[in-house]
Amino acid sequence: MHILLIHQYFLEKDDPGGSRFNEMTRVWAENGHRVTVIGGMVHYATGKKREKHRGKFIARETYDAGITVYRCHVSEAYNTNFLGRLWAYFSFVFSSILCGLFRARQRYDVVVVTSPPLFVGITGYVLSRLKRIPLVFEIRDLWPESAIDTGVLTNKTIIRFAYWFEGFIYRKSKLINTLTPAFRHKLITEKGVPAGKVVMIPNAADFSLSEQLLQTFDAEAFRREKGWTGRFVVTYVGAHGVANHLIQLVEAAGLLRDTPALFLLIGDGMQKPMLREEVRRRGLTNVQFVDSVPKQEVFKYILASDLGTSVLKKTDTFKTIYSNKTFDYMSCRKPILMVIDGVSRELVEAARCGVYAEPENAADIAAKIRGYLTANGQLAREGANGYAYARQHFDRAHLAGRYLEELARITGRK
Repeated sequence: MHILLIHQYFLEKDDPGGSRFNEMTRVWAENGHRVTVIGGMVHYATGKKREKHRGKFIARETYDAGITVYRCHVSEAYNTNFLGRLWAYFSFVFSSILCGLFRARQRYDVVVVTSPPLFVGITGYVLSRLKRIPLVFEIRDLWPESAIDTGVLTNKTIIRFAYWFEGFIYRKSKLINTLTPAFRHKLITEKGVPAGKVVMIPNAADFSLSEQLLQTFDAEAFRREKGWTGRFVVTYVGAHGVANHLIQLVEAAGLLRDTPALFLLIGDGMQKPMLREEVRRRGLTNVQFVDSVPKQEVFKYILASDLGTSVLKKTDTFKTIYSNKTFDYMSCRKPILMVIDGVSRELVEAARCGVYAEPENAADIAAKIRGYLTANGQLAREGANGYAYARQHFDRAHLAGRYLEELARITGRK
């Protein structure tokens, strides 16, 4: 098959962040399929363009054997405010449609669109009609619900349009992939999508990198180098945005001043300056910030930590999602402090690989960490449990193969 992927946030090779489709497309190419990606020029966390893309509207690059990537213009107003982000979304819709019409002009068997942002579905729909190929729509996060719940989306006209377009794109899609069982249930029971159209191929764990580092990486030397000797390191990896609400970790750090706990916050986002200022204002010495680093470096930080944490704002919508970094913690054999209710909590409890703390309850977060400080053997046991569970249910290569089977089914290709 020749697969056309529309993914505004498809990462560069050395970019930090969620790399689900970077790894998925690599497996597809290794299985003999061709992949063309139409992605954006701006990183979702930093909102910045690389120097090589400045002054360009569309840039073509060979990513790996069998994978070609077209980078399309996205406004750098992305991280300024709501209107800036909205303009960034629609600037990509415009540039990506032009790219699909005039640059990525090969013959394709299927177009796969991954959301959010929801509006990339416009590109997918237009190109699927003009190229006469089936449209597959993937939901990584329920939108516009998540944007409304976090206060990012407040304009009633745009909200009405977003809900209308959501229903439209579901009707026009040949197949819809959801990342959690809660997403699938909501689409079928509340949004009226036929059950036969909806599948669930979730986020997954990347064992190729973790297992290589588990054999060669000296975690103790890394801890000495970072000055963490004698500290209990709790690591968060991911965006520092409104949805993540990382102030709850800063508040928990204030309650744990008397312990060896050290909070490590890795990543970027529009709330990072505010978080730095809060740590300074409160006089906290047990919170460290690390700018976004490539995935191989991220895994080193995780492997040198005692505990990984997944954190989101307390909203009903976020009860339906899996945090993608949870799977990285599992593949690195680290127990998880899960500060997200719903299916993420159920995942950790089913795997017996960590503990749940109530979101936006700093006292509960601090209490759960204190419990780990006095536990005997709990860290190693839960880390091993998570690794085994992810191996059985969330192996990246296996799930990429399942995705190919679904694409072959709707295209009639082997």
